[in-house]
Amino acid sequence: EQTVASRVAEEVGVKLGEEVGYTIRFEDETNPGMTMIKFLTDGVLIREMMEDPLLSKYSVIMIDEAHERSISTDILLGLLKKIQRRRPELRLIISSATIEARSMSTFFSNRRKNSLLKPADGLPNPEPAILSVEGRGYTVETHYLEEPVSDYLQAAVNTVLIIHEKEPPGDILVFLTGQDDIDAALKLLNDEIQHLGKHYFDLVILPLYSGLPRGDQDLIFAPTSKGKRKVVISTNIAETSLTLEGVVYVVDSGFSKQKCYNPISDLESLVVAPISKASARQRAGRAGRVRPGKCFR
Repeated sequence: EQTVASRVAEEVGVKLGEEVGYTIRFEDETNPGMTMIKFLTDGVLIREMMEDPLLSKYSVIMIDEAHERSISTDILLGLLKKIQRRRPELRLIISSATIEARSMSTFFSNRRKNSLLKPADGLPNPEPAILSVEGRGYTVETHYLEEPVSDYLQAAVNTVLIIHEKEPPGDILVFLTGQDDIDAALKLLNDEIQHLGKHYFDLVILPLYSGLPRGDQDLIFAPTSKGKRKVVISTNIAETSLTLEGVVYVVDSGFSKQKCYNPISDLESLVVAPISKASARQRAGRAGRVRPGKCFR
């Protein structure tokens, strides 16, 4: 949210926290009398409903990446459907690259069977519209390991080094599960670079995860210096929310940290688990944004 809000504020030409702001847990960068566009998590919006059940201060609510189907997102979609019955003027936008649009449209449809009533003047049509925005994408070649590996971290590091040795210029985006994995990969890569020598000093290795300080996140979007190759080692934060312009190669570990509910202990926990096919497609698509790319799995 912070990174996206910063980008939008920059493109609109306003200061972050004024017309464009964001709200995340323990941090609110908005101005109640000025902010017109606010980025926030599904959990924060649900908490806002506790004080304002009809979300009366919003006229348009957009749910992005709805296909991820977390518990919070599913609860939010159900509550928004109820709110729209009380506030028919509320505009809802549900967006995703891989969602079943027809099913979502049916869920939000407020039209009763055999109803001949027309929408009141000034109110949106009760039948949701389905819009398709075609994005320009390039071909992405997908390469697989011949055999499964026991240490996906070391395999990812080795793949980065092979890409730098054999492939043409272009930045590399590596998907790992969390900050611990990212820190370990950074150490492994730096150790390998020192061992392998001068040719690998051209690699600029940068981490990316949600808790990264703002200044360090800005380095991710800075143009790569001539003769250098940027390697961004990221969690799934770079899967959908961000576009890194120079990325031509994606190294996908095939895993992410996911919230899982244990009915025996009645607790939620983060576990490392294989990603879905939809997530794998999203990750591969990061390599085909500016020119044909390659994805290594």
